Amino acid sequence: MEFCTIASGSSGNCTYIGTDYTKILIDAGISGKKIEEGLANLKLTGDKIDALFITHEHVDHIKGAGILSRRFDIPIFATPDTWAAMEEGLGRIAPSNKRIVYADEVCAVNDLCVKPFRIPHDAAEPVGYNVFSGEKKITLATDIGHVTDTIRESIEDSDVLLLEANHDVEMLKKGGYPWSLKQRILGENGHLSNHTAGRLLAEVMTGKMKYVFLGHLSEENNNPHLAYETVEEILRNNRIEVGTHVKMDMASRFQNGVKVEL
Repeated sequence: MEFCTIASGSSGNCTYIGTDYTKILIDAGISGKKIEEGLANLKLTGDKIDALFITHEHVDHIKGAGILSRRFDIPIFATPDTWAAMEEGLGRIAPSNKRIVYADEVCAVNDLCVKPFRIPHDAAEPVGYNVFSGEKKITLATDIGHVTDTIRESIEDSDVLLLEANHDVEMLKKGGYPWSLKQRILGENGHLSNHTAGRLLAEVMTGKMKYVFLGHLSEENNNPHLAYETVEEILRNNRIEVGTHVKMDMASRFQNGVKVEL
């Protein structure tokens, strides 16, 4: 099982997960050209992608979805309300490539099982995703306003986790965003801060978790070093040593992150 982020941040998101038999993308929030470049770095082409799963309809998650589907005949999977919210923005999609997924129901794509789970975010029907191959589990959990029991349960026992560490609270409060936008980001349906991401990891960390990627960082209200140091300190205070108990890295904003093979 392989995992690699192609882009992760407030300017666009796309993640690759695959096996020898099945290759999928989760989100396509950058241009089709950039996604193809990211796949080329993995020695893949768009025609090898079996499915595209969408977390929610915001442009930083769907920008390249329509063109990819049309160019390579890729089915797009999303929840019903997400489809309703994004369909006009995607352009023409072949009816056979419009697929529905439901939170808490497993969807099989060849030898991969994909299970959406509900997340609190200001979108129509947003979800995170668990992806299973045999006993291996990869989880994508970003765009989360606050931590719920469902999120904790979905993250537990993951081998690889992509977790949002969107902002530093003080940077956000002192920054130049309008107050209404600051309230949205800090609200119950906004984004996870570095500190909240660290506390969540400390709660759910088990010996099974091998790799954590911190992603969906704000360009204005965070930086990779600060996010990493904040989360690492919280884990260390909970007797979890990065590098010993778990590996941790940053998901790059504009290029492929570290490729993990399970």
